[in-house]
Amino acid sequence: MARVVAWWLDCLRAWLTDLATNTSSAIQLEQTKVLHSLLTFILHWCLLSVLLWLASKVFHGIEFKSNGALWLSALLLGFANAVIRPVFIVFTLPLTLLTFGFFLLVINALMLLLVAALVPGFKVSGFWTAFFAGLLISALSLVIDIATSSGVSTVVPAPHGSGTMV
Repeated sequence: MARVVAWWLDCLRAWLTDLATNTSSAIQLEQTKVLHSLLTFILHWCLLSVLLWLASKVFHGIEFKSNGALWLSALLLGFANAVIRPVFIVFTLPLTLLTFGFFLLVINALMLLLVAALVPGFKVSGFWTAFFAGLLISALSLVIDIATSSGVSTVVPAPHGSGTMV
């Protein structure tokens, strides 16, 4: 898997280098941003697919009938986590605060159950399987994010001067 990703990145770097020699700097910068975003999306999708596959091997209540179901489940779970999960978090904020954030684990389980209901070929046997699988996926995703982060954060300086801040 690491060799495939390394090969992919080498091909992308070669293509970006070729683009750099044939385009203006403004177009090159825009293309680089778009390609970086696309590559980040594809890598997160692959990572989520691997984590879902791993969860299906750890928990017997999670089953994929085909590789297509696995890939589609990862894609829909990423969409659900990006769009639907924040809405759930806002609506359940009092309960989340009351439980010191532990209700977020329930929301993770609900996202897995939602995706299992939508994707034919993806089966989750029950709530507790989804709960612990969501916990595993979240924990491993956090570990991978920490291990792969560069440690450099982008800080935007606060404006200063004689103006009034609103």
